[in-house]
Amino acid sequence: MSAPLPLPQLVLASGSRTRAAMLEQAGVSAILDKPLVDEDEVKAAGRAEGVPADIVAEALAELKAQRITRRHPGALVVGADQMLECEGRWFDKPADLAAARAQLLDLRGRTHRLVSCAVVVRDGERIWHKVDSARLTMRNFTEAFLDEYLTRVGDDVLHSVGAYQLEGLGAQLFQRVEGDFFTILGLPLLPLLGFLRVHGVGRE
Repeated sequence: MSAPLPLPQLVLASGSRTRAAMLEQAGVSAILDKPLVDEDEVKAAGRAEGVPADIVAEALAELKAQRITRRHPGALVVGADQMLECEGRWFDKPADLAAARAQLLDLRGRTHRLVSCAVVVRDGERIWHKVDSARLTMRNFTEAFLDEYLTRVGDDVLHSVGAYQLEGLGAQLFQRVEGDFFTILGLPLLPLLGFLRVHGVGRE
């Protein structure tokens, strides 16, 4: 009787603490390997060509996975990306708290869209992907509230494209949220877990 085939290794092509924590909390172990990708260049090209945010997020997610797939032969490599779009404008992770404050003031009282994508690559071949989006409406909070919020959360907001963390104090910024919670955090987790179970990663 032949020995069973080994389960595939899972690699997360990301440096995101949030995405790594989501997988870990779901009972899925992954190796973290952050790729070198010039996201600004890809986004600038997308803007110039009028490419929708969904397509740019998918392209970035696949690019991240493809950049490191050769380092992990036979492994399932997950690339992920998230885009924030508000009234035709794309927002990036703020560089500092002053930029976070300006960004949150721009989003105040408006509805924006978060697009999250995950792509799985094995040995250079894309074998799965999922794009999902959520709509979030910020309330018309005061600047005094915003300053208190930023003082309390500090540099943690700089790890989020929206400069907020909905799973924490950032919930106080919102009036309405429509969409999957995990998508808002940056990963279409449930569809990804379903795919991984089929491929022997995680439990049936």
